Amino acid sequence: MLKLFATTATIAAATLSTSALSAGTMLASWYGPYFHGRTTANGETYDMYGFTAAHKTLPFGTELRVCYDGCVDVRINDRGPYIGARELDLSRGAANAIGLINPGVANVQVSYL
Repeated sequence: MLKLFATTATIAAATLSTSALSAGTMLASWYGPYFHGRTTANGETYDMYGFTAAHKTLPFGTELRVCYDGCVDVRINDRGPYIGARELDLSRGAANAIGLINPGVANVQVSYL
């Protein structure tokens, strides 16, 4: 019988390297008031004024630089978005910092820090 072993670090590295291939442009949106004060997927309390983001698969703690009309550094602390082809859901504070509030959904440039 064949047994396979993988460490958490190996799995995280494989996930990050696979996800890193998608660095470049992501369809992003933002979320705010309804979720403010609720618990995020990693157990933190969501602060809509903070600089955090949700992504379906990136490891919690991954740091990204997200640019639209400006740039902001965010940390992944939640899962989502789950609407259409959206790939990244920014906190309201992060979306405001880069000018994404009014369009609501747009393609943003993303790089890994």
